[in-house]
Parts: sequence; structure tokens; C-alpha cells
Amino acid sequence: MLDKSQLLQENAALVALLRTIDKSHDTWSSIAEKVVRQGSAIQVFEHELDPQHHRLDDFDEDDEYDDRTQSTLLGEDDIPITTQRRVQLLRAHKEAEALIQDWDKQGLDMVSVLDGRYPLSLREVVDMPPFLFSKGHFLSSKQQDTGVSVVGSRNAGPKALHFASDVATMLVSKDLTVIAGLALGVDAEAHRRALEEDGRTVAFIGTGIEKYYPAKNRHLQELIEHNGQVFSQFWPWQGPTKWTFPARNATMSGYGIATVIVEAHEYSGTRVQARQAQHHGRPIIIRDAVIDHTEWAKRLVDKPNVYVVSNVDDVARAINSIQRVNGELQDAINGIVAQASADADRIGVG
Repeated sequence: MLDKSQLLQENAALVALLRTIDKSHDTWSSIAEKVVRQGSAIQVFEHELDPQHHRLDDFDEDDEYDDRTQSTLLGEDDIPITTQRRVQLLRAHKEAEALIQDWDKQGLDMVSVLDGRYPLSLREVVDMPPFLFSKGHFLSSKQQDTGVSVVGSRNAGPKALHFASDVATMLVSKDLTVIAGLALGVDAEAHRRALEEDGRTVAFIGTGIEKYYPAKNRHLQELIEHNGQVFSQFWPWQGPTKWTFPARNATMSGYGIATVIVEAHEYSGTRVQARQAQHHGRPIIIRDAVIDHTEWAKRLVDKPNVYVVSNVDDVARAINSIQRVNGELQDAINGIVAQASADADRIGVG
């Protein structure tokens, strides 16, 4: 476990990497994956500075098609970086150290993939964000934050809002976290009801952690900061854009055990979360009214892990089924791990 000083140094290296990313072969998620594989952003940064003398560890030596083999065949690690690239990296690292110190002084809580508090559920998805900024309360280190996303239209009608409210109440009764995106409409209704029921609610926002968007939800965001948790995967100063909200939805999908789609139109951003949930292998619980009014929802009906519901009781039954399957899967994994450990001990004794 890294101490605070080590973590700040690692975070500075991570920020420098992200602010100088070579988009021809990397993305934010691929940087996160490299850092997790190495267990150090500093090592990845040193590799970028001097690939000849700071090679990255290869954990897939037996895979003839892995990234490391491809880079070796291409000789990429043997090509010195340009002076311009080196200067860019060193300047970015100096700036990143200043940013990290400034954020720490401001009390901004940056939770990188190297931080023990980084959500386990997000580590399981291929598009995990390299960091989250957090305001609010983490559960204890021994507790997994098990929750369900409740998403839908910003201009939801009364029936949809009532449905979202009732779903939130049901989730709280099951000790599940209500996850939403702090947008107007369905999201805000789910958050408010969870707070009213004294339940836990987590908001993933589509801006930086220092922003309040939409302005109408500022008070609600502050309530969640004090009574739940707000996450942002963007730089603290990031404003709202067309790309930040789909990215936010993808992260919400990975964080929860399922997504409930309450209301959406044909070109709704909710489609992004439905698509990403499938990509992550997360179940989708979709209200029948959404299927009646959108072609993309109709195409989901016969897909695996898709539950069509018409009332909150249906949602509860779907979640019971999902939790049962998840529990059986975890028991099977635990059994395999225990058997492997016993076999290893036996071989060691022999």
C-alpha cells in the first residue's frame, strides 16, 4: 500500500502521461491499464522518457500475439524518443507536480488507479478511467459499494419520475446504492428519493468536480457531497461538453451491478449506457415503455442479461436474480481459488 507521499508522486507521473498522451497508440484507458499492469505510473513515465533502458514488464510472455511481442517485432522500444518529446514530458511532469500539490492543498481528493480506494468494480472494465475525483464518503475498506444505476430522460413525464422514485425506494430497502448522473429529470428524482429514504446515493457528473451542472441541481449535488458521494473522471476545471456525458455514462455502467432504464427517446444519451452495459457484461433492466417508443431498445429485448419490466416489483425480481447469479459466480471463483491454493500447498509439501 502506497503512503500519501508515494501516491502523490505516482499521481504526478500519471497526470503527466495523460496530459502528453500520444493519441496515435494510446487512450486514457490504455494508460490506466498500463499503469495497473506495472503497478506504477512512474515506471510507465520513465519508459516514455527512455524506452531503451526502461522497458515495461511483460506479463503475457507466452502469448505470441500480445502487445509486448508486437512492439518487439516492430522495434518500438529500441527507437530513442525525440528531444522535443523528452522536453514535452519533462515539462509536463513539472507542471503535474505543481497541479497535484495544488489539488492536495485545496482538499481535492484524486483517487487514481493506484489508490486502494479506487472502486473494484471499475477495475474490472476495459475502459476504466485513470482517476476519479471524489467528494463525499467512501464505504469502509471492507465494504463493496454495490449499487444500481437509475437513468432516463431529462424531460421525463410524471409516470417516469414516479417510477424512478419508487425504484430508488426499493433499492434503498435492499441496502443497494442508488447511482445516477445528477442530470435533471429521472437522475435527480432517483438521487432525491434515495436521500429522503436515508439511503446511499452516488452521482457521476459530466463535468469537473469543481463545477455544478446543471445549475438547478447545485443544491442537490451539495447534499450528495455531504450525505453520499460525487465522482468526476475529468480534470477539476472541465466544463460540460458533448463527449463528457457519454464518458460519464460508461463509467456509471461499470460501477454498478446493473442499469435500470426508466425513460429515453430514440437519440437519448441513455443509449450510451445501455451499449456500454452490454460491453461490460452488466445487466440492463429496461422499462417496457422505453421499448414501445425506441428502435434501439427493441433491439435489446432478446439480448442476454436484458430484463424487460413494467413495474417496480418486476425490477426487484430482476435484481434478486442478478444478485443470485453474481453470488453463485463469486462462490465458484472462490472455490477455484481455494482449490488452486490447496494444490499449490500440496505440491510444495511434496
